[in-house]
Amino acid sequence: MLLAFDVGNTTIAVGLFRGRKLVKSWKIKTDNDKTADEYGAVLLDLIRIAGLAAGKVTGAIISSVVPPLTSVIEDVCRTYFATTASVVGPGLKTGMPILYENPLEVGADRITASVAAFEKYGGPLIVLDFGTATTFDAVSAKGEYLGGAIAPGIRISAEALYLKTARLPRIEIRKPKRAIGRTTVSSMQSGLYFGYIGLVTKTIEEIRKELGQDARVIATGGFGGQIASELTEIQAYEPDLVLEGLRIIHERNRDGRD
Repeated sequence: MLLAFDVGNTTIAVGLFRGRKLVKSWKIKTDNDKTADEYGAVLLDLIRIAGLAAGKVTGAIISSVVPPLTSVIEDVCRTYFATTASVVGPGLKTGMPILYENPLEVGADRITASVAAFEKYGGPLIVLDFGTATTFDAVSAKGEYLGGAIAPGIRISAEALYLKTARLPRIEIRKPKRAIGRTTVSSMQSGLYFGYIGLVTKTIEEIRKELGQDARVIATGGFGGQIASELTEIQAYEPDLVLEGLRIIHERNRDGRD
């Protein structure tokens, strides 16, 4: 079985694949202070509770946007699963040409999600990842990664209002009943929710002008399901897109040892 790790700024998504099937996935809170032993203990418990066998793991792959944790997760794989993890980055074949001015600047999760989306839907396409930041990634009809846009995630925006103002509270992010809020909380929810939909809609529109109006839009990430249901511009929501991309990249780099 293959262990796939998507190490993000807020959570670490972990997927366990048997062949091409995602057998189980988990979300672990990202904590830079945790040791490999702590992460390993948590993961072994999760696998055991799911009724799966850690000893069946024969390969691992990591996508990380938190450099200090990359080596920690590599240690987890070596110590607890007796396997050397591949890390998405220079030297690992993705099958997707990167046309960024400096390819090293592109987050591994952006490339991985784009690989999975192109494999499933073809191109041209726009991949939206609603994570800590919201990213928009453009892929050509030929399967080339062209670049995209990065915006603050909606939770970051909500937290900024709370931290940078004297009287605005921390709020739950959800769709308000009406755009005209009659309380501070409902006013903030209106501005955040509808304003964010406007940000997403306009960015898709501008990227489509350059990429082509026939470009499909595929969404992923924690907040993506809720936003996808609001926008006809988004054709599909794929919650495990990055994990699936990791499986695909792992298959493209297998040498038969696992």
